[in-house]
Amino acid sequence: MLTNPTNPQPRRRAPKRRPLAASLRAPALAVALAGLALSACQSGPTLQSIALDQAQGSAENLSSLTAAVNADPRNPEVYNVRGIAYGRSGDNDRAIKDFSTAIQLDSNFYQAYANRALVLRQTNQNAEAVADYNRALQINPNYDTAYIGRGNIYRVANRNREALGDFQRAIDLNTTDPRAYHNRGLLYQLDGQHRQAIEDFATAISMDANAPEPYSGRAISYLALNNVEDATDDINRAIQLDGKRAEFWANQGLILEARGDKAKAFRSFSHGAQLDPNYAPARDGVARTRGSAAGA
Repeated sequence: MLTNPTNPQPRRRAPKRRPLAASLRAPALAVALAGLALSACQSGPTLQSIALDQAQGSAENLSSLTAAVNADPRNPEVYNVRGIAYGRSGDNDRAIKDFSTAIQLDSNFYQAYANRALVLRQTNQNAEAVADYNRALQINPNYDTAYIGRGNIYRVANRNREALGDFQRAIDLNTTDPRAYHNRGLLYQLDGQHRQAIEDFATAISMDANAPEPYSGRAISYLALNNVEDATDDINRAIQLDGKRAEFWANQGLILEARGDKAKAFRSFSHGAQLDPNYAPARDGVARTRGSAAGA
């Protein structure tokens, strides 16, 4: 998330680190489910986007912030704040320009480096984003937000051990950001360590009960452990929070398929495929369960 200078927050006790296994040990079904969960959460709007009120990107707010910049053009903080608003409005070029100006005015403004890194990451400029996260951490080695942001880049690039190290570092710093636990949970899940993944997803949920991604992730790990009842509750909650995600409907289809209700599974897969025709797990689920539609 884009950040102003951090405010003191309550600290949580961090779970101990569990190393990733040398190779995946989960059964084939669990591995397939874990892969689906990873793809479902790579672009989650709640946990990995700019966590600001929509009004902060409004034209009215941007006009007010521009007035503040004009009134104090040597103040790096006003550029950082306006950059956040530009990022929220989707104006990435202006956001990057404002963060760069803030950095020019204060070369130790580590929050501006991390904010610029996030916008660079969202525009697929990952090498540049990593460089900015690295610089932020050189200035402040205890900046949990930068570890989480860099870890996300590593995770999506399948550099899982480096990603785990970054998420673990943020957790060791007693971060109150649920993304650290959520993303470490995804790595445990991919490695077949579903009980550990469930613990991390639960911690992420305790930090932000309205983020749908950890519910979906936890549902997949529950399913891998044959706990279909809890998996059902979690995926239903994820869909309740955000019913426009193809990944969640495909995950619901998997759970219904595991329950033996292929007709309902077909409807879930079909809805997921309608939301995103390019989402392969939904399309594959439709193909597997199509014959059950007649009995629905």
